[in-house]
Amino acid sequence: MLWLLLACGVVGVLAAGVGSWLLARRITRPISLLSGAALRVAKGEYVHVKVTTTDELGTLAASFNRMVDDIGERERQITHMALHDSLTGLANRVLLRQHLADTLARPVAGRQQALFCLDLDQFKNVNDTLGHPTGDALLCEIAQRLRDFAEDGFVARLGGDEFALILDDYQRPLDRIAHELIRVVAEPCIVNGHRIVPGTSLGIAIFGADGVDSVTLAKNADLALYRAKHDGHGSFRFFEAAMDAEARKRRQMELDLREAISGGQLSLMFQPLFNLAESRVSAFEALLRWNHPERGLVSPVDFIPLAEDTGLIVPIGEWVVREACRVARSWPDHVRIAVNVSPVQFRNPGLAAVILQALTESGLPPHRLELEITESLFIDNPATTLASLHSLRRLGVRVALDDFGTGYSSLSYLRAFPFDKIKIDRSFIIDLMSSDGATAIIKSITMLADALGMETTAEGVEDVGQLDILREQGCNQIQGFYFSKPVIEAEVQRLLSAGSREEMRVAS
Repeated sequence: MLWLLLACGVVGVLAAGVGSWLLARRITRPISLLSGAALRVAKGEYVHVKVTTTDELGTLAASFNRMVDDIGERERQITHMALHDSLTGLANRVLLRQHLADTLARPVAGRQQALFCLDLDQFKNVNDTLGHPTGDALLCEIAQRLRDFAEDGFVARLGGDEFALILDDYQRPLDRIAHELIRVVAEPCIVNGHRIVPGTSLGIAIFGADGVDSVTLAKNADLALYRAKHDGHGSFRFFEAAMDAEARKRRQMELDLREAISGGQLSLMFQPLFNLAESRVSAFEALLRWNHPERGLVSPVDFIPLAEDTGLIVPIGEWVVREACRVARSWPDHVRIAVNVSPVQFRNPGLAAVILQALTESGLPPHRLELEITESLFIDNPATTLASLHSLRRLGVRVALDDFGTGYSSLSYLRAFPFDKIKIDRSFIIDLMSSDGATAIIKSITMLADALGMETTAEGVEDVGQLDILREQGCNQIQGFYFSKPVIEAEVQRLLSAGSREEMRVAS
């Protein structure tokens, strides 16, 4: 009996041990599978655990699988958001670069593929006048047009109003594609109840010929787009090697110009304005000059547009105002200083503060400072321009309308703001000796100015014949090489000294 009891006890213990092992294995094996699956998910894999039971472990496994599915869906959404534009749903710049790299790595035999970069002409005006919701709706409309046009091609939105397409010449030559793309974008549309006629400019870079990597190809397409915009709205340009050389030159000039501002390379010259009624110099116009240490004098035609494009015209303009006021402070009280204000500088909200500071530091009376603005300022936002002009007028400075009659003139501007002076563009003066119509235009301008209580200055006067006609037609002042070329500060005192022969000749 003892041996039987001992055997039963041993068998019982063994059975209990085996049962415990089986029970532990049944519990720990799913947990081990869950732990291994969790480690794989942490590495970026999406794995499911097989659900074999309906107990608590089965419920845990099912919850784990749902969690993996949710993580995968969220990551797919995040990836899509990272590679696509949220407004239009098109690919963004990152995905474009990836697609360019893939396409360049697998060229299609017999096809010439190209990257088209485009942006909308005058899109800022839509946002400013109709509001950003309308601007966004227009971008969505353009995006859909590009999708329909590209068919199997690749379309991306690069930001703002910039888009890109990857197309080939399988069915149409690339230049024909460009013409059709401009036409498709330019079709009128109704957006938020507003009729809009959009327009676009295109830059085109050909795969391989204009770049063998995505960065170079995109850069060259942008350069071609820049040239197309410079040529005029609704145009396209293929990339040319000269564009890259010009861009490098432009970049170097920008660096040099930044150094010129701080390095004292900028200076002013002064061209006199002669008052015909008083027979004396009544003002000088300050003209900016750049003396480069290596290239010598750089033409304002070359660096002023660059300064406006890069925003450097703002610090340059501040220096010009301060320097002009400082120089003019030593002149006689009847002699004013005229300073050109670029559109970029004019739109800077700190312009009035800069002028007030320059007047305060120099001690120049405000009425002796004359700001010359161009008519192009009135195109984008006339109401804002007029408000800014009135704020400048409250400082006590004079305001002149420069290049009057060159294409944007409107009598409503002259009625809305009392300019002190109208400067007649030199293109009218050149034709005085050969065209009766030019003389009639001068007469009309002078009569209009007189009626509105404004002075008139004729620019570009080069001979006595032009002077005689201008005097006869009632022009108040002349400016040009007939009287004097621009001179340095030291020469100003000579011109202001009594009785120079040039003054006597003009006054006669």
